[in-house]
Amino acid sequence: MIDLDAVKWSDAGLIPVIAQARDGRVLMLAYANREALEKTIETGLMHYWSRSRRALWQKGETSGHTQRVVSLQLDCDHDTLLARVEQTGPACHTGQATCFGDVEPDILTRLWQVFEERKNSQNPDSYVKKLLEKPRRLRQKVGEEGVEVALAETNEELVYEAADLVFHLCVLLFSQGLSWQDLTQELERRRP
Repeated sequence: MIDLDAVKWSDAGLIPVIAQARDGRVLMLAYANREALEKTIETGLMHYWSRSRRALWQKGETSGHTQRVVSLQLDCDHDTLLARVEQTGPACHTGQATCFGDVEPDILTRLWQVFEERKNSQNPDSYVKKLLEKPRRLRQKVGEEGVEVALAETNEELVYEAADLVFHLCVLLFSQGLSWQDLTQELERRRP
């Protein structure tokens, strides 16, 4: 996690914490003191210090909208903390997904939403539903698209075929209960 002795606490003994979802969306900004971060590290759930109530609080303790810690990272000055989290439910007390309003999700987040809708769709003509119902065909399609990427001769063809490959790869990841973030975390793990 982090070395709490390396944190540059404010005069009030606090550090601003930016909570970020695994899909990259900034969820909220809150503050933590040493006790809040100790509880966070101990439990794996985000704890903050309420400046207005002057009390420790666990995010989602009453609402159920918890934040499970993926990683904690200090900035270069050690005076701000980035908390990557798995958010359950909306992050904002207003019911919005983030404290910054309903931010348009990125394309990968939207794809996963479409996959979920199509999985539950009653439409027998849904391409995604057909792929999800035939896992062997889905895997073959990923292979076919990979070959088409390898055979692309122009940049335009390469982009077009790569988009097809990424789309089908995303459906495959979704079908296995995985996310794009699982893939990017593996790439981060391999980084020198």
